[in-house]
Amino acid sequence: MGETPGSPTVSPKLERIAKLAKEAPGMAFTTLAHHIDLDWLREAYRRTRKDGAVGVDEQSAEQYAANLEGNLQALLDRVKTGTYRAPPVRRVHIPKGDGSQTRPIGIPTFEDKVLQRAVAMLLEAVYEQDFADFSYGFRPGRSAHQALETLRDQVMAMGGGWVVEVDVKAFYDTLDHKRLQEVLRRRVRDGALLRLIGKWLNAGVMEAGQLSYPEAGTPQGGVISPILANVYLHEVLDEWFERDVRPRLKGRVSLVRYADDIALVFSCEEDARSVLAKLPERFGSYGLTLHPDKTRIVEFRRPPRAPPSGGGGAGGPGVFDLLGFTHYWAKSRKGNWVVKRKTAKDRFSRALRRVAQWCRRFRHEPVVQQWRELVQKIRGHVGYFGITGNAAAVSRFREQVLSVWRRWLDRRSQRARMTWDKFAKLLERYPLPSARLARPFRSSS
Repeated sequence: MGETPGSPTVSPKLERIAKLAKEAPGMAFTTLAHHIDLDWLREAYRRTRKDGAVGVDEQSAEQYAANLEGNLQALLDRVKTGTYRAPPVRRVHIPKGDGSQTRPIGIPTFEDKVLQRAVAMLLEAVYEQDFADFSYGFRPGRSAHQALETLRDQVMAMGGGWVVEVDVKAFYDTLDHKRLQEVLRRRVRDGALLRLIGKWLNAGVMEAGQLSYPEAGTPQGGVISPILANVYLHEVLDEWFERDVRPRLKGRVSLVRYADDIALVFSCEEDARSVLAKLPERFGSYGLTLHPDKTRIVEFRRPPRAPPSGGGGAGGPGVFDLLGFTHYWAKSRKGNWVVKRKTAKDRFSRALRRVAQWCRRFRHEPVVQQWRELVQKIRGHVGYFGITGNAAAVSRFREQVLSVWRRWLDRRSQRARMTWDKFAKLLERYPLPSARLARPFRSSS
């Protein structure tokens, strides 16, 4: 059985849950799990990505779909009888930052992804009514680009200010299980649902054939993890900031959060330093640690009309990073100071390094297969980084990909070298996408 259309029975249930949650913001839901039936699991299956990596059982989405109805019924039976056991996640590591460090990713089994999606649908219907408007990460109808545009608009409206960059150290690895359950119980007291979440938190991690049971954290890569992270940080930061911090500030402030990527912009330096001093204690009370070097204040005021002698630029003070982009002040075509963005150096290097590693690994594959994969990689990069003002960095990435591809094609054989002339002819047959901007954000004068 293949893809199924959106279930006509699930949407009304989600709407009723959302309506009740909105009308009663202080109410805790005691019965939610009963909504998970076969139709609900079918819808969860439909919403689950089918092209992801396999888990510890090595079962693909295609294999699971071969007996979809039987598999979903068996899963539902185990959930309803309480005999469902969460399998461990398969841990892999991906490069982080400049490539000197890695980030652990936990990959659930496909069936586990479906059930996690089913539970996430319930939690989302409740918590979407509570989440703050400045929260953008992993929420329906919201994106990183919206967060970036909101931040830029608010900084421009303020005329700049003092930016507080907040870096939570190993957030997904250190999330406190007990505190998370306490936070969840304030809104969700369905025992069956909480037990399922507890099973996932304690399922264990399989790495290099060794099974371990971390005492904290939720796997980054798990389907349920984004909503759990948002629930936790809504309690840790969002509600606290709106309730206890914002009313006491002297000047204007803008907060943008995309999961654990956080930036605050203050019009008053005193406010910025006061909040920065309180953040470590607030996060620490929930078992989280802020990176002492990466959590910092950046003076990001609009430059004067006549810049001081000696110049300056995008590489020194007055620059901050968020969501893979470096933000800096520059002159518009009309000669006005505006906030511009370009690909952050570490993200550019990491993306190019991954392409180089891929080209090296698959250099002996047929050229047409390499070309198809590289087309997707460039389109993906341009799709995210191709915003107004970032054309130079996006073009440079494409040029570097061409150079890397030619270099590894050249090393396929010592006899048939891939000269630049030969490579130019190859590109006529297999052209790579242009670096045309994919997201022309509205520009300021």
